[in-house]
Amino acid sequence: MSINEAADLQPVAIEPIDLEQADLEQAAFEPVPIESSGTESSDAESIDTEPIIGAALTINHLNVDPLNAAPVAAQRHVSRRTAERFIAVHVGRSGEVAGGMSQVVNGYLAHSFVDFDLRMVPSRDGSGGLRAAGVAASAFLKLLRLANPKRTVVVAHLSQGGSFAREGALLALAHVRGFATVAQLHGSSFADFARKRPRLVGSVLRCADVVLTLSAQSHTAASEFVPGERVVLVPNAVADGIVRQIENVVVFGGAVSKRKGVDILVAAWKRLAPQHPLWKLVIAGPIADQPTEPLAGAQFVGPLSHAALMEMLERSAIAVMPSRDEAMPMFILEAMARTNCVVATSVGGVPAVLAGGVGVLVEPGDVDALEAALHRAMTDAPWRAKKADLARSAFETTYSAAAVFPRIERSWTTALDRRSNRVAKKYRPGSRTRTQQP
Repeated sequence: MSINEAADLQPVAIEPIDLEQADLEQAAFEPVPIESSGTESSDAESIDTEPIIGAALTINHLNVDPLNAAPVAAQRHVSRRTAERFIAVHVGRSGEVAGGMSQVVNGYLAHSFVDFDLRMVPSRDGSGGLRAAGVAASAFLKLLRLANPKRTVVVAHLSQGGSFAREGALLALAHVRGFATVAQLHGSSFADFARKRPRLVGSVLRCADVVLTLSAQSHTAASEFVPGERVVLVPNAVADGIVRQIENVVVFGGAVSKRKGVDILVAAWKRLAPQHPLWKLVIAGPIADQPTEPLAGAQFVGPLSHAALMEMLERSAIAVMPSRDEAMPMFILEAMARTNCVVATSVGGVPAVLAGGVGVLVEPGDVDALEAALHRAMTDAPWRAKKADLARSAFETTYSAAAVFPRIERSWTTALDRRSNRVAKKYRPGSRTRTQQP
């Protein structure tokens, strides 16, 4: 059955799970697999996904957001939720990794939202074959048994390719069952994917009450499939760092791949190393399609735990991300939070993040420009410190938990409001489609 066909079905009558019953709640939401690496990996551990009460995030200077001011309906929800908390069920993948979708979900799970408790339904864990099919099937069954549509919003975390089809189908299931739904788009190539698979993308996004995007490009692409007021551009948010002694270290964090521009970084460093013997380059992340080689003044450290990479950023002076393709890389935001001078390429949402002199932008694939930017950052200490301070300030006002998470929570509230309006229209007196309200 296609997603389009599913959208025409009536709510499924299945014995529900009440998320407030602790014994059944445990059956419906199992421990979340966690990976430990410099980027996404398939090794898994477990994490407790009980609701966590936590801190808050900052406001996006990319002002394409109708949720900046809470609507009247949202204010009504807030006053009524003082006595009864609501649930945000996240569908996707979490884990202790240095960047990407998993770190975004981790941040949500670790935060205490004002009106919502969080649950995690893992739909993938980095495995393949029968195990991957089993994880997806388990997520499907959990959503079939999910209860309390009036108080629950389902948030599906979507990337391109197989992730979009798998998590998109789960989003459609939640929509068919009468739940409020949010499609949160990740990945660096959503606009290209949408052009290649418009039917699939349209089918999924039309099942979402709110669509969250990371860049102006993906915002524009999503708005071609659903009304613009449903699409909201909200940045990722990252946790604060710890002040440590700064060292003459340049750090790269991510997959050692051509897409991440590691070949360009290596070529630039071969020129820089003889001129700067007191500086060190650290390349952290799993080896993808770029083989490692002996490199003077540099070290390939392989995959690191997220905590280890953050500690390294707290000691480094410069963070570099020479990618050929990105959406909004968490590594750059994490470096800004830790007062690094950031050197990156002008791809995806990066130019907006580093606008106004917050960082140093070069064109992707340009060895000469990357060499020049790193050379200045390593030799001009006052200039480097100014860039680092601007980066830290941008983090505090735009990408901290206090800035972003209230906007994320408003998007969940808006989805519940739109779900209520949708149900009211469908089941209004005299409607030909009136049945038992979900």
